[in-house]
Amino acid sequence: MKIFDTTELDFKDVLIKPKRSYINSRSEVDITREYKFKWCPRKISGTGVIVANMATVGTFEIAKHMMQHKMFTCLHKHYPLEDLIKFITENDCRDYVFLSMGLRDEDYKKIETILTQYPDKCRNICIDVPNAYIPKVKELVIKMREKFPDILLMVGNAVTAELTEDLILSGADIIKCGIGGGSACITRRITGVGRPQLSTIFECADTAHGIGGMICSDGGVVYTGDICKAFGAGADFVMMGGFYAGCDEAEGETIEKIILTDEIDPDTKERKSEIKKYKVFYGMSSEYAQNKHYNGMPNYRASEGRLLKVPSKGPIDKLNQEILGGLRSFMTYVGARRLKDVSKCTTFYRVNTQLNTVFEN
Repeated sequence: MKIFDTTELDFKDVLIKPKRSYINSRSEVDITREYKFKWCPRKISGTGVIVANMATVGTFEIAKHMMQHKMFTCLHKHYPLEDLIKFITENDCRDYVFLSMGLRDEDYKKIETILTQYPDKCRNICIDVPNAYIPKVKELVIKMREKFPDILLMVGNAVTAELTEDLILSGADIIKCGIGGGSACITRRITGVGRPQLSTIFECADTAHGIGGMICSDGGVVYTGDICKAFGAGADFVMMGGFYAGCDEAEGETIEKIILTDEIDPDTKERKSEIKKYKVFYGMSSEYAQNKHYNGMPNYRASEGRLLKVPSKGPIDKLNQEILGGLRSFMTYVGARRLKDVSKCTTFYRVNTQLNTVFEN
């Protein structure tokens, strides 16, 4: 048994220190960067926000909107081969779309078919396994890099320097970092395993950058400011699932609820009501997901995800404008003209509280 005495930090534990800046307007900053990878020979210019490969948000419809802003989407791994082929042949997916795969043989065969038969359409691959510490993950990384040396390969999930280094040296370009921080994830509750996201980024980014690799922060984003904190801490990409789950373009059942307000109707003298809309969103390790995509929960595992009703957020383009606008404003506060430079310009305060919530429900 071993205990690490250092206090680990999450997004809610810090705020960003403003600094003297020579930037006069948000319009002066560049929220894209040119990504150069350790193994993949391609360069990609983009803003490093990624939609997670969860079934209701890692979709074709979401991807079409994200590409317009040079933002990324990890498609969920449950699309049939013929649907993926149709999408990648009808859309320009080469830079901003990742195809997802797990450890199942059918996943590998599907990805192998696309990479072999459609070599110029989509060569960004995400190996998505909740626990990247098992040997099969490294074995698959080595196999994919040897067979398809030119692919852009993202692998997850990890939270420590040791595994980050091992997977990058084995052939991964980007390590997806984070365990248990997602809004629909209950891994920490069920297993006791996890690590606060900000400390995860600090350690994994430092290690990855030292050997020419990159990291993607996965999970824990509640506010757009958390995206800024992730980039400021050293993340090259920031992945979100629940944050996008309430947008109009997300899949999932729409639920309407009648909510009583505090306003009184002058005629009836009763409280007025309003209709609020919600979208169904679920974790990919939940019992709901297992029943929907894998014909039931195996008797050797427990559910590590949950089914949620997420408040409607309106159109995804409006949400993306909020994200990109927040990034621009953050960069002017710390004096960073380029997205690539923000981690060099960011200093954090440790805080006991960060928001005034007196009027929040």
